[in-house]
Amino acid sequence: MKILLAGSTGVIGKMVIPFLIKEGHDVFGMIRSEKHVKSMEELGVKPVIADAFDRDSVYAALIETQPDVVMHQLTALNSGDIDDNSKIRKEGTRNLVDAANHVGVKKMVAQSISWAYEPGNTLATEETPLDINAPLPRKITIDGVIALEEKVKEMPEFIILRYGTFYGPGTWYSRNGKIAKQLHKQELYATNGITSFIHVKDAAKAAVLALNWPSGTVNIVDDEPAKGTIWLPYFARMIGAPLPYIKDIHNSWERGASNNKAKKQYGWEPMYASWTEGFDMLH
Repeated sequence: MKILLAGSTGVIGKMVIPFLIKEGHDVFGMIRSEKHVKSMEELGVKPVIADAFDRDSVYAALIETQPDVVMHQLTALNSGDIDDNSKIRKEGTRNLVDAANHVGVKKMVAQSISWAYEPGNTLATEETPLDINAPLPRKITIDGVIALEEKVKEMPEFIILRYGTFYGPGTWYSRNGKIAKQLHKQELYATNGITSFIHVKDAAKAAVLALNWPSGTVNIVDDEPAKGTIWLPYFARMIGAPLPYIKDIHNSWERGASNNKAKKQYGWEPMYASWTEGFDMLH
């Protein structure tokens, strides 16, 4: 297929490119500036310059490429600013979906998150409502996710991938990532909140497989949701950082997510069934 990859220079975007190329797809990488042209070409991608916030340039990119599928991996994770990430989910998605529908794109595969569900005591499923009553600052993230998912559902066909917390190369949860640096400075403490992780390779592979999945929303998380009191000390040991302090607290929205739908309805299996497998490679 002919695929336009929005967010091609991001962690998942860069990880998904080799999978797409290997599958024989014709990949166009949407980039914001010419400085990424060479790196995209070296990966076998045809670069297309467009800023997700510039509606005209997004339309021009879609008109030029006429893709069969748009893969939406746009984020602002590097900035660490939840306002930036919410803005790109709202405005970037709006421009991308409108332009895609304008040129008759059949399908969109989009990146969402699996920790936007309302509070609860069990693992969240795709039928669990999103946390529409979340207080600030969490509300900023939730509003962005809701806007993204509602807009993506305007496509003729769509797959919304609600990813777990990314770990692996280039993420906050890597040997030199943001969380590692905070642990070394003893700035973090472990709580009873539950996290569902996903290795970036599994996230990328799921996006490629989703090209052939029927429309729907699906959690892409590993098989082992874990409390912070378990995974954060484990992570600290793997990177040689001091063990974090323990606090007996738990935000009720930190409930983890179930991957039953992905496995049973879509036939997906993670390469890294547990975050421990990926964390062990940091040692």
